[in-house]
Amino acid sequence: MQVVQLDLDGPDGPVLAFGPPPGDAGGPAVGGDVFALVRLRGRPVDTVVCRVPPGRSAVDAVAAAARARLTGRQPPAPSPSGGDLPRTSVVVATRDGADRLARTLDSLLAQGHPDFEVVVVDNASATRATRDLVRHKYSGLDTVRVRYVREPVPGLATAHNRGVAVADGMVLAFTDDDVVADPHWLTALTRPFADDPRLGCTTGLILPARLRTPAQILLESHGGFAKGFAPRVYDPRRPPADQPLFPFTAGSFGSGANMAFRATALRRAGGFDPATGTGTPARGGDDLYAFVAVLMAGHRLRYAPEALVWHHHRETWQDLADQTYGYGVGLTASLTALLVRRPGLLPALLRRLPAGLAHARAITARRESGTGTVPGPHGTRDHPWPRHLSRLERRGMLAGPFGYAHARLRLRATGAPAAPDEDAGRG
Repeated sequence: MQVVQLDLDGPDGPVLAFGPPPGDAGGPAVGGDVFALVRLRGRPVDTVVCRVPPGRSAVDAVAAAARARLTGRQPPAPSPSGGDLPRTSVVVATRDGADRLARTLDSLLAQGHPDFEVVVVDNASATRATRDLVRHKYSGLDTVRVRYVREPVPGLATAHNRGVAVADGMVLAFTDDDVVADPHWLTALTRPFADDPRLGCTTGLILPARLRTPAQILLESHGGFAKGFAPRVYDPRRPPADQPLFPFTAGSFGSGANMAFRATALRRAGGFDPATGTGTPARGGDDLYAFVAVLMAGHRLRYAPEALVWHHHRETWQDLADQTYGYGVGLTASLTALLVRRPGLLPALLRRLPAGLAHARAITARRESGTGTVPGPHGTRDHPWPRHLSRLERRGMLAGPFGYAHARLRLRATGAPAAPDEDAGRG
């Protein structure tokens, strides 16, 4: 399935642009199944899936499908201009990922943000490839400062904490080495901090860079990593009625491949728990822990779909199975981390648990009853989710607390890294 993006001048307006996502070296779309991001005057508003008949122009077929889906929809309001964009540090952690990293760094250097640096954290890599790549290709640039630091203790949260410790930005943005950032990404992700002094975190839209295998298609059919196209603000003073476990349903807020924090808020919350994250027995949950920690400190979290990155989904069924199990482990590991480090949250979690479990069962039932063979419009779950993957995720959830405990014991043996200091990175 080809992935493209289409920009229209309005819901029924002419085509402004059509082509592949940034960083895609493939040629123009031809006949066959197409998954398209639809923009209105540059702003992401929806996705459509259509089949381009033989002999028909791909742009005409996709534009017709997009206009039909957007019928009656009003063009989005212009984004607020806000104040000056804050100085930002973009942290990219990688482990033996030099072959992917160059693609990510090239997209970061193309950002329109006027004042940012990039901090590459080389996390326990077995070779010098990442160091050599950064020093030979990206050091000494006139426009954007790219810094290389090494973190020998494996674990994504530990690597992120290392980046937080050396970063000098007022806002700390995070992405992964398997994404390509849209040119407007960093501006859209950081501008809300200039508009809202209570904002502690933003997250953004994540869409697939490729849909070439059944595993990638299945994942995206169930929403992938994206959280829709409507901006949303999560405020601990006004809990959302549609999330009975709030703020413990951190997976609905966004993902670690596309997030940013006000530096003072993240440091005061203690940074990321080093016993969570990919590369530890907890297998994930470092981002979820940080979201809840910042919210519980009284800050707001904003989901900004204009802040878009393109993610290279894992390609094989085994990759997807490992990922699904890891999500289950990471979810309950992050909850365990919150209760271990903030035991005062236990009564609030217990009060919300019955309604939250009922909500989770309903979501699982909808996923497993899907039909079809390709993704429909975003998140429609047209492709049925195999029951064995649901069972695997639940097994991971049972294993999460034990994974977190194992990770803490391992860190004690190696010397647990300190949490980022509130004054780190200044000067």
